Amino acid sequence: MDSSKKVTEEEVFESVDFIRAAVAEDTASGRFDGRVQTRFPPEPNGYLHIGHVKAIAIDYGIAKDYNGVFNLRFDDTNPEKEEQEYVDGQIADMQWLGFEPDNIYYASDYFDQLYDWAVELIEQGLAYVDDLSAEEMRAYRGTLTEPGRNSPYRDRPIAENLDLLARMKAGEFPDGAKVLRAKIDMASGNINLRDPAMYRIRHAEHQRAGDKWCIYPMYDWAHGQSDSIEGVTHSLCSLEYEDHRPLYDWFLDRLEIFHPRQIEFARLFMTHTVLSKRVLIRLVNDGIVQGWDDPRMPTVVGMRRRGVPAAAIRDFVDRVGVAKANSTVDIALLDFYIRQELNLTAPRVMGVLEPLKVVITNYPAGQVEWLEAVNNPEDESAGTRQLPFSRELYIDRDDFQEVPHRKFFRLAPGQEVRLRYGYFITCTDVVKDASGEIVELHCTYDPETKGGYAPDGRRVKGTIHWLSAAHALNAEVRMYDRLFAAEDPGSFDDFREALNPNSLTIIPSAKVEPSLAEAGPGTVVQFERKGYFCVDSKDSSPDALVFNQTIGLRDSWAKIQGKK
Repeated sequence: MDSSKKVTEEEVFESVDFIRAAVAEDTASGRFDGRVQTRFPPEPNGYLHIGHVKAIAIDYGIAKDYNGVFNLRFDDTNPEKEEQEYVDGQIADMQWLGFEPDNIYYASDYFDQLYDWAVELIEQGLAYVDDLSAEEMRAYRGTLTEPGRNSPYRDRPIAENLDLLARMKAGEFPDGAKVLRAKIDMASGNINLRDPAMYRIRHAEHQRAGDKWCIYPMYDWAHGQSDSIEGVTHSLCSLEYEDHRPLYDWFLDRLEIFHPRQIEFARLFMTHTVLSKRVLIRLVNDGIVQGWDDPRMPTVVGMRRRGVPAAAIRDFVDRVGVAKANSTVDIALLDFYIRQELNLTAPRVMGVLEPLKVVITNYPAGQVEWLEAVNNPEDESAGTRQLPFSRELYIDRDDFQEVPHRKFFRLAPGQEVRLRYGYFITCTDVVKDASGEIVELHCTYDPETKGGYAPDGRRVKGTIHWLSAAHALNAEVRMYDRLFAAEDPGSFDDFREALNPNSLTIIPSAKVEPSLAEAGPGTVVQFERKGYFCVDSKDSSPDALVFNQTIGLRDSWAKIQGKK
């Protein structure tokens, strides 16, 4: 390539990533008979987060690029932590995102076959039942710099191992009493090959298999063989499984069964975000957040409840792309795609977060007129709506200053502003209560300025939003900031030290325009000049509206608060 040639951003974005290059090479060579089949294998012990979305997008996208097959396969091998709720939730999340699997499978579908293959490895002298405790196994395993030691049970006769495995399966032994291990190499430089566990004893009810089993396969034992059974051609994994690939290959080669190709890619890391399942579970179980769907969570259900569009999430993970090395993405990139999508799709409405009453003293009492407002200036087809205008209005408290600073162009005593879609008004009087708190403003309006323009050509520098007090609806508004104040929460020994104490601010007495009376759960709108907000899917009702902030127009809520 000519080094003097300037490569455009579009060319970089559209270039083939290393996984697609590998798949293209395989299909061109006839490997796997030209087929492409991928799978996404989540464990049903929680809800999907945005890191999972990246993995799904890679698996799904590559399958579709090559007219292949994309499977969803639940790694349901740990019944103590798994629930049907998570199975249903993950399927719903994928469908909402637009990633519809061709097939839905479960590792538990293959438990019988996995057991038969374990027997086969024992018969080959390649697996044995070990009586070491978990602590003893860790001690025998060695370290990164020291080789492991053989278990004293490693050379048990094949017949004895077969008998013990059958008795393990029959439920004869308590949890933790024995494990089945592969017999590979305790001196290997790759710790994953130091006789890894294949089965452990767990007397627990399985959400699909019931009490049929009391031994359950480890992920490394179930993973590759499940891929093989399904006919997966390209097993795409995150980078931490690169060291597991020799074990993946070892099992498949020893069993002499169909052998998929494993390829690893970098996980998604984001600033101000934790994607560790362990930490997310702690956030939920410790009550730090209000469930997996808390709008501050990086889960798909949380982002969906917050009003983040599926298209924005897909655009974000596509832009992050596929890499071989881990890196951290600034969360501002996700914010950009959210704003970009909502700017095009979200209707504009009036919302007053902290109401301050305005009385237009020269407007006729009892009169109501209807003003035309544009629903979305980015979309002509969205049309217009009618806003009621009357003598008494609400404006946002931060749109008024009694003693304005030099660059304050909104409402102040003697200062004229434009009401969006309405009239020019001028503040003539400030009404305060006994404590000195401003409770009401008196203003006059210029009836010649309807629509926001003066026939004499005079201009005003400020435009503010408003609501007719008699028609405004009450609403609770929940303002969200980052759940983690620290840019790198993972660098803290205790993740709680990185939490943002101001991640949620509740405004109990906001006002919104009457057109929102029929807004259903999940409806996303732009409160003009404030940001994007979503009707809460759990707590909102027509009689008690609740809005979640999706994202600000530019500044975060913390910055807005700091300017007041």
